[in-house]
Amino acid sequence: MKQRGRHRRRRRGQALRATLAGTALALTAAATLISTSQATGSGDPGGLTPLTSAAETGKLQLREHRVADQTLSTLTSRMGGNVGVDGVLRSANHPMRNKSDCSGTEQAALPVKPAASRAYCWDSGDATTQKWLPQSVTTSGDADDDGKWGADRVILSGWTHNDHKAGEPAEDQGLARVAFIDANDPDDLKYRWVLLVAPLSGGTDFGAVRSHIGGMVWYQDKLIVTAKNGADHDNALFVFDMHRILQANVNSTAVGAVDGGFSAHGYQYVLPAIGSYSLTGGACTASSDDKVPCFASVSLDRTSTPDSLVANEWFSSGGTQPARIWRYSYSTESDRTGLLALGSGDLVNAKEAYETEAVGIQGVLSHRPSGADRADWYLGQAPGTRGRHGTLWRQNVDGASAATCTADQSTACWGQHTESLSYWQETGEVWSLTEWAANGDNAWEPEAIAERVLFAVPLADVTGSLD
Repeated sequence: MKQRGRHRRRRRGQALRATLAGTALALTAAATLISTSQATGSGDPGGLTPLTSAAETGKLQLREHRVADQTLSTLTSRMGGNVGVDGVLRSANHPMRNKSDCSGTEQAALPVKPAASRAYCWDSGDATTQKWLPQSVTTSGDADDDGKWGADRVILSGWTHNDHKAGEPAEDQGLARVAFIDANDPDDLKYRWVLLVAPLSGGTDFGAVRSHIGGMVWYQDKLIVTAKNGADHDNALFVFDMHRILQANVNSTAVGAVDGGFSAHGYQYVLPAIGSYSLTGGACTASSDDKVPCFASVSLDRTSTPDSLVANEWFSSGGTQPARIWRYSYSTESDRTGLLALGSGDLVNAKEAYETEAVGIQGVLSHRPSGADRADWYLGQAPGTRGRHGTLWRQNVDGASAATCTADQSTACWGQHTESLSYWQETGEVWSLTEWAANGDNAWEPEAIAERVLFAVPLADVTGSLD
């Protein structure tokens, strides 16, 4: 095992947390010269280093916590029953713009090579708001191998409150919302917001879930999202049931039970947590890869046996600290749909783990090509500087490769400020999204420059740009 050094700490916004009674949940410009290279401006990360010692893999171990069924039933009953994904989609009230209608700055944030096969921009208010940051994506292609949830094609996008923006109310810190996008007509996407919450007081109330939501996976009937770093009870992941989408009946800034019913901070729908996963090693540390890792992003791998959840930690793109990537198997038990597999002591153990020298990783995918004996890992690396594209590395134990643009490597090929990754197996597309709407000085102050795009790239085109 190579020696690891100490490096700069990841910035974290303030966290407001409330504890769920009876559980361990915490509420908490295109390049003209294109080439394929083994390096980018950040340097070739080389091959992955397997982590096999019990001391290393033990830092990745999880403990599952479940909300009592009676608590969930009480809240569901009091709020009028499950609205369903279909109900949210049918009330979608925000149109998305197709690529041709996106602004020049939005289109400039897209990948150069390979080019996006589909791209969409947000409704005007969400395209430039600095109060919220788009962080993650998952789809009904994760939920079911036919690509649909019932009769619907759906894309989910997770956004977190921008805790770095000055002057924001303390009660908004760490809030998390999900855009439910109706993707049935690829030429007419539209969406509705749903606030993430957790039951309180036996189901008679709920509070806001505080989550960075840097990664999310919708597998079968469950949605798993990353927690806010440093959350109470050492939570790493929150779990939600897609059969329990509830409707608020009071429109106010409050979150939870109010006079006359329930309010959701101005949103019409809420998705209550039904459980969480905490790290058995204690609170995560985002300053050193020698300690318990903080989950930065997650995605689904349908090419593993069984299907698995893969994860990564994040360190600043301006540093040199290596990061860990790893996977957990999903349960194959019929009464544990969408939940992770439990081992001895009812604990969740990492099935596979590696260290990568790539820094600034914002998203991770694992995919085993047909006929191959092992998976390739795809790592989305952000440069952290305006006007520069990121890098999408393909990495395994033998080495790494990535497409770069311009001979001086000043511009890589992936999107600008991209976040999590998701692979829609039925269509063969990799989905991602870009984050920024800062001003010209890279500050979260007016005037916002719109650079947020939701896009898809065929995985075949990604590998084609490398091979």
